Amino acid sequence: MISLQELCAGLPLSPLPQNKGRNNGVPHAPNRTPQLSAEEQRLALENSLRYFPPELHKTLAPEFADELRHYGHIYMYRFYPNLQMKAYPITQYPCKTQQAAAIMHMIMNNLDPAVAQFPQELVTYGGNGQVFSNWAQFWLVMHYLSEMTEEQTLVMYSGHPLGLFPSHSGAPRVVITNGMVIPNYSSRKDYEKMFALGVTMYGQMTAGSYCYIGPQGIVHGTVLTVLNAGRRYLGLDDLSGKVFVTSGLGGMSGAQAKAAAIVGCVGVIAEVDENALMKRHKQGWLMEVTNSLDGCIQRIRKAKKQKETLSLGYHGNIVDLWEKLAEEYEKTGELLVDLGSDQTSCHNPFSGGYYPVQLKLAEANELLCREPQIFHQLVHESLRRQVAAINKLADNGMFFWDYGNAFLLEAQRAGADVQKHGGRDTEFRYPSYVQHIMGDIFSLGFGPFRWVCTSADPSDLAATDQIATCALEDIIAQGVSDPVKKQYNDNIRWIQEAGKHDLVVGSQARILYSDQKGRVSIAVAINRAVAAGRVKGAVVISRDHHDVSGTDSPYRETSNIYDGSAFCADMAVQNFVGDSFRGATWVALHNGGGVGWGEVINGGFGLVLDGSQEAEERATRMLSWDVSNGVARRCWSGNQNAYDTIVRTMEENQNLRVTLPHAVKDKSVLSLALSLN
Repeated sequence: MISLQELCAGLPLSPLPQNKGRNNGVPHAPNRTPQLSAEEQRLALENSLRYFPPELHKTLAPEFADELRHYGHIYMYRFYPNLQMKAYPITQYPCKTQQAAAIMHMIMNNLDPAVAQFPQELVTYGGNGQVFSNWAQFWLVMHYLSEMTEEQTLVMYSGHPLGLFPSHSGAPRVVITNGMVIPNYSSRKDYEKMFALGVTMYGQMTAGSYCYIGPQGIVHGTVLTVLNAGRRYLGLDDLSGKVFVTSGLGGMSGAQAKAAAIVGCVGVIAEVDENALMKRHKQGWLMEVTNSLDGCIQRIRKAKKQKETLSLGYHGNIVDLWEKLAEEYEKTGELLVDLGSDQTSCHNPFSGGYYPVQLKLAEANELLCREPQIFHQLVHESLRRQVAAINKLADNGMFFWDYGNAFLLEAQRAGADVQKHGGRDTEFRYPSYVQHIMGDIFSLGFGPFRWVCTSADPSDLAATDQIATCALEDIIAQGVSDPVKKQYNDNIRWIQEAGKHDLVVGSQARILYSDQKGRVSIAVAINRAVAAGRVKGAVVISRDHHDVSGTDSPYRETSNIYDGSAFCADMAVQNFVGDSFRGATWVALHNGGGVGWGEVINGGFGLVLDGSQEAEERATRMLSWDVSNGVARRCWSGNQNAYDTIVRTMEENQNLRVTLPHAVKDKSVLSLALSLN
């Protein structure tokens, strides 16, 4: 095993590390099918060799060519580091600045095998959410961070470290862009080719921005979604005995099992990959597993009748499960499912994100590489079958929503019956969870705020949990509106119960949904606790890109914006730029994330709270912008919650002045004006 000091010394070239190939003891990403021409294969190989001196090219070229041939990408497995990949305490990193050490902590957490979906392919979650494109990039980034001063900024081009450039202490230490491709060339086919060439990368959201905190990051959002789905669709706060059926137990979707247990319903989650299913079972997030459809149905009946809290993993294809549930309804008239959704990686349906029901997993992976067009056809047929079964159940009382994974978008492209007649461009037969559930929460300014204790000490996390609880309680005591108070109380309860749910996987991190005032208050209080020594190490604050301002995504985050601007990306780009000069330690802007390549622009940040007065000022300034930007945009689109929120925020901050919309109250004015010649 090497040390962190050796890891940060640069690429190991003399001698070269032993080429051990792929580790069969960890899950691996599906093989990619970029369909490169002979000349493009030469270019991909030449591009990969740029990281190494010429005297090593004869040694490395054959093995890199072999990786390209067999896996569709050059990952450079030889350079997978021989050390325990995890988030080490910040003091152990050999750095010149604490900010750089904090970024190292976050990067290594994203690649921790306990956290990452495909660690050797540098994929954190979502099937293709890369931290870097290859292992040479990882080594170089760690070296640059170890050498960085506060007068330098590391520039990252889609996983590639362009270098350290002179800047200043107030600038971000790292600026990341992922997948910034000219729009006319931002197709899936173009992406597969450019990724194989090593010139671009799909960073998902928090994978490529180094801010992933394990499945806890989505557990809370899933809890809120299922709870509010129960309130909206079933009229219930208590979901005991209610059945929620969905799919996926991967890096993000694995949260569904834990969320079902927390809300107290019967959660049934289908997963084709036994490794992913057993990972969640061993983790304790999945209570039971079965590979029998009949056994699954029997268990649902029992749990529903006895109102058990249950998370049940079905090892099999979700289409089989939906069709079985529809068949049971036809035979018995018994509707066994109340709520339904889907969390396959449908943003990436033809490269292992969605497996067709007609094939076993191994057969599908083989066909995907050998006959991609036939695989494509089978995926479309499978999607049509899945939707047909869902429609049958929904027509008889089940409530279904799209979970922002492009399921309905891909089903529509497959020819499935998901059209909403008379609907807008972003509307389908079933709503997205943003349109019906989370959109109003975003418009109040609430979103997934998070922090990471870089000491790696659980006692620091416990201390920050208490600090956050007190901060939110103090705001409530000052007086807030009823909708805001409800959100605060939901999140206080979440924090108070977080410890017993064993949510930490990887870094000592916490997430909660908060608005601008709550985020600023929590950040300031944590920073002062660091200064006073009550929290022993620096704390990184961040958020999911899936937030109030961070993402422009017409089929998810901005699907409830109806003024025609849902397909515009000004908000996410402005957020990235605004965060960078208001105090963020690092910033990231991505093409793709959640619903897929070419479908979304999103960005994120990290900010190190080191106990200094400067850190407090940075956090106050940057977090205020990071929330108000999105609330102002949602206000301008006509959302009343956002209007009320931004007006209230302007009253509290005299330097904030937002252009407010004047609603057209008499709609007949429009018809009359358009009827005139």
